[in-house]
Amino acid sequence: MRADLHLHSVYSDGLHRPAELAAMAKRAGLQLFSVTDHDNMGGAEEGAAAARALGLHFVRGWEVSSYEGTDKIHILGYGCRTDEVYRAFLKERFEGGRIRAEKMVRLANEFYGVNVTMDDVEAYHVRKDTPLHTMHVVRAFGEKLHRDAGPLYGEAFAFGGPAFAGECRPTPFEAVGVIHRTGGIAVLAHPGRIFCLTAEEMKRWRETDDERIKEQLDAAGRVRRIQIMEKLADAGLDGIECIYTRHTAIETEEFLAFAAARHLYVTGGSDFHAEGASAMLGQPPFDADAALTERLLGLEGSV
Repeated sequence: MRADLHLHSVYSDGLHRPAELAAMAKRAGLQLFSVTDHDNMGGAEEGAAAARALGLHFVRGWEVSSYEGTDKIHILGYGCRTDEVYRAFLKERFEGGRIRAEKMVRLANEFYGVNVTMDDVEAYHVRKDTPLHTMHVVRAFGEKLHRDAGPLYGEAFAFGGPAFAGECRPTPFEAVGVIHRTGGIAVLAHPGRIFCLTAEEMKRWRETDDERIKEQLDAAGRVRRIQIMEKLADAGLDGIECIYTRHTAIETEEFLAFAAARHLYVTGGSDFHAEGASAMLGQPPFDADAALTERLLGLEGSV
């Protein structure tokens, strides 16, 4: 079944409503999609209703923004209940999102010599009933500095940048736990974006033009990435997002082999946020196999 299981809406850092994503999915020839906003499932009901109206399948999803030390390791959750466990977790994400946003604003103002306010950030925070996200801050600074959000994020707000803030993040193991306690399945998102570099190594990588040094750092990071993936599999991880926008062919094969060896579901998603951005809805093509489709459509909230 042709699917895209990684889409973002205005309920986090995307620019389209869930109903708009459903219409795009229909035009793209998809049969199954999921709205996986950061740290919340606020858009699930709208997405499900739009799917029904368009004759599409839908699975309730979200993406927990987690860190293991300094490593950014996101976990996708599918079919989770919006119960007391979820609501308690969501409250923590609200509080943590505000703390991080205020820190990023302070650090970025100092670094760039501007005066962006939290009110400026809130102008990009469309859904006030969802947690603040880093990209809300980045877009506010992008407007002030007349810069595109993507490069600006990498320059200042990503790990190792002068305005990075990583406080109040759950670990990926905690993310797997809350997903399971709310009845869902846990999938490692875009493993190719897990760099597994220390702060010092990231600084070296950013500052050097020596490709040999970058290759050495990348190799060390890949070894650590596999180690983390092994630990997550041991902790009950259900699947891996092997098919992904930025994965190379070599990375895709590596992750497919890992999933097969550990008997994990293989999922795929574009990580779409907005039309005109690098990630295109429905790309790369992903066909969910029968076992995955049956499991997803049997979860709570699926259509």
